[in-house]
Amino acid sequence: MIIGIPKETLLDENRVAITPGVAARLTKLGYSIQLEKGAGIKSNFTDEQYRSVGVKLVTSAKDLWDSSDIIVKINSPTKDEEKLLTKSKTLISLFFPSQNKNQLQLMAVDEANIIAMDAVPRISRAQKLDVLSSMANIAGSRAVIEASHSFPRFFGGQITAAGKIPPAKVLVIGAGVAGLSAIGTAGSLGAVVRAFDTRPEAKEQVESLNAEFLSVDINEDGTGKGGYAKTMSKEYIEAEYKLFEEQCKEIDIIITTALIPGKPAPKLITKKMVELMKPGSVIVDLAAEQGGNCEFTQKDKLVQEAGVTIIGYTDLPSRLPSQSSQLYATNIQHLFSEITPAKDGKIVFDMNDEVIRSMTILREGKITWPPPEIKKEISSIKKEPRKETSVVIEKKTKSKKTSSPIGFILSILALIGLGSVAPPSFMAHFTVFVLACFIGYMVVWNVTASLHTPLMSVTNAVSSIIIIGALIQISSGSFLLTVMASLAIFITSINIFGGFAVTKRMLDMFKK
Repeated sequence: MIIGIPKETLLDENRVAITPGVAARLTKLGYSIQLEKGAGIKSNFTDEQYRSVGVKLVTSAKDLWDSSDIIVKINSPTKDEEKLLTKSKTLISLFFPSQNKNQLQLMAVDEANIIAMDAVPRISRAQKLDVLSSMANIAGSRAVIEASHSFPRFFGGQITAAGKIPPAKVLVIGAGVAGLSAIGTAGSLGAVVRAFDTRPEAKEQVESLNAEFLSVDINEDGTGKGGYAKTMSKEYIEAEYKLFEEQCKEIDIIITTALIPGKPAPKLITKKMVELMKPGSVIVDLAAEQGGNCEFTQKDKLVQEAGVTIIGYTDLPSRLPSQSSQLYATNIQHLFSEITPAKDGKIVFDMNDEVIRSMTILREGKITWPPPEIKKEISSIKKEPRKETSVVIEKKTKSKKTSSPIGFILSILALIGLGSVAPPSFMAHFTVFVLACFIGYMVVWNVTASLHTPLMSVTNAVSSIIIIGALIQISSGSFLLTVMASLAIFITSINIFGGFAVTKRMLDMFKK
């Protein structure tokens, strides 16, 4: 089958769906690949780079669509491109079927297939296909760069001969993929970063990036379906507004990422909050595509309100075209690895596969969105009769009871035999040895498994009690014994201090 890569027609779109490196790997799966001339120029991938890995160059978009079995692009098709999806062709792109139901209805013709890259299910196995996370990661990082461009001061604090410069204070609302990326970038630039999220599990992720996690006093979980946030109660929203108003008095930069699937972006930054911010402050609204989290956000525009700059760009991934194209193309590569099990250049739509089923929104001209539920067969397990089980248990218990006395009697006889021939000093040391083994076994046995390594390190330190013997011998009249004792003291000292130091560091890992 032939994969076609058209040039993206959306205004200010600089990405390309497949990079030369990924094109080379797709040919190993049995596919032939062709590219519309100049499709990768804006992403810094030349036509010659594609040609060198065996990609055929096509002059016009219409010729590319007509001669390709599979079309791979980034953005959802335009009206002109909708007409080109004919016969049994397959389109792979972002589509957003929930928001574009009418467009999906119009394209349900001629046994066409559509795989939506934005419909990847939120499960571990599908993470390698998750384009939304890949692009959100770039958008979050780029949002901080856009903010720094409009912010009139340094991000990091400085102490100079001309005076002290305080660090910028950044508030990130929403600690998803984009939010965490923004936190990391802002922190690396030297800013003081705070973050807020309605999902409790985000707290540890935020704090792992050395940012302060903000919360309200209402105990309510904001985790929604698929790991996204959900709409909160009226009381929670009021407490949330109060928190943001307090923060706006001292925050320099706000980056908002809050989105709820299938709904307009919630308004989190009100007019009053904007007016509370200091002149020169910046708001970057990553939810501008769905209406924005700020009341003043305008899609794809930079506006000024009460001395505050509000950025509503929706093309942030496209502003890093080479990196964005590489990540998108890698997601595409993983998709083809999934749908080409035989590596023969032919797509297989396994509708029993949860990932493929969720991403396939149009199959042979029929709409398959939202994905149907898969009925999982519950295997019947034959249970043993209660009586037989009890007999087995009784037998095992009985064998244990009979074996225990025999072992005890044999141990006693062995000790009596050993005591009859061994000197008294040996028996005294042997008794101490047996008791030490017993106590040591009981101590280790009752320790939590995760603490075994710290326990071993501190045991290693305690075992260096041999230093006492070296201290006794160091005052010996023999020069050789004095040197050996000094060396023993030196080595065991390292063992003692090192053992306790390692133990402390390990135990600190278990503290929150």
